Amino acid sequence: MSDLMNQALSLQPAAVAVVNAGSILPMQSAMLAQQKGLVEPVLVGDTDAIQRCAETLSWDISGLRICGAGDETEAGDAAAVLARDGEVAFLLKGDIHSDTLLRAVLKKEHGLRTVNRLSHAFHMSIPGRSKPLLITDAAMNVAPDVATRVAITRNAIDLMHALGCDSPAVAVLSAIEYVTPSMPSSADAAAVAAEFAGAGNAIVSGPLSLDVALSAEAASLKGMTDTVAGCADVLVVPTIETGNALFKSLVHFSSAIAAGIVLGAKVPVALTSRGDSIDSRLASLALCAVYAQSRC
Repeated sequence: MSDLMNQALSLQPAAVAVVNAGSILPMQSAMLAQQKGLVEPVLVGDTDAIQRCAETLSWDISGLRICGAGDETEAGDAAAVLARDGEVAFLLKGDIHSDTLLRAVLKKEHGLRTVNRLSHAFHMSIPGRSKPLLITDAAMNVAPDVATRVAITRNAIDLMHALGCDSPAVAVLSAIEYVTPSMPSSADAAAVAAEFAGAGNAIVSGPLSLDVALSAEAASLKGMTDTVAGCADVLVVPTIETGNALFKSLVHFSSAIAAGIVLGAKVPVALTSRGDSIDSRLASLALCAVYAQSRC
């Protein structure tokens, strides 16, 4: 996480809209990020609730911009307009349902849609691993087909470029390293990898099993000479269940820090949940700040 945080702190603090900010967890995240010099929060939501939370946190918000909104739908719309007008660089999910927030991002009149599909990625800082690991999609696209996984992969490559990795190694996962009709995810992984054959901005390979993607020893034992084997920067999972279980296993069993980001719109979105640690919340804000700056 330190590399990600240092990269974000090397930039000017980014303006972030805290969407429906009137609850303790998102307000605390914004406060700590502001204190570290990561962001300049714009608080969107019920003004009375925002003031009460600030008082509870002993946070002086007199110098911050506050945009009143009556409910979470209004807050989502107001935040999207701020992003459309260039007044904030990205959005932070506050006390708002994810689908409500993403609907606001996707409304045509808000002008944040692009030709890209929205997808989610977790940037994982794992103790004992020398570089971060990106897992996608573990939170939005439930059972992506080949075309969707190609779009997810493109988004992930774009994020890795923003983080300074010019040619990320991308593993499209299955449970095996060869194509067999009995395991449809293997054929899908090969089809996704074929879409990136000869691409100069990434090395994409699949199907690969998790151990082969991450362990040079496992790859050697299995006789794998694939260029991604043992050194993957990105894992593209076949289903949301795979990605969700994988990232949560790393968090709970390996003390990894997961930074979550929604990609594919004109501005990134930091998605945090009530179960996230403070470190995870700050990492999500740092990740969005770096990505948003790369798109300026």
